[in-house]
Amino acid sequence: MSKSEKLNRNEVLRIELATLRQEHEDLDHAIDALHGTVNPDMLRLQRMKRQKLALKDQIRRLEDEITPDIIA
Repeated sequence: MSKSEKLNRNEVLRIELATLRQEHEDLDHAIDALHGTVNPDMLRLQRMKRQKLALKDQIRRLEDEITPDIIA
């Protein structure tokens, strides 16, 4: 893989990472709003929390891919 291809790939990964972070934040706000209702739908809350955890895992994987390991 050439240097320019790697840069382009990193740019794409950074955009994807920003998108996932925004989705994670939006989901966090939605969960908070649902918690604030009188009779929250607990099944929906569970699903949203699972989705939020899955997004967090995806974010971590992308961060690891963007930031190379430094062997000392």
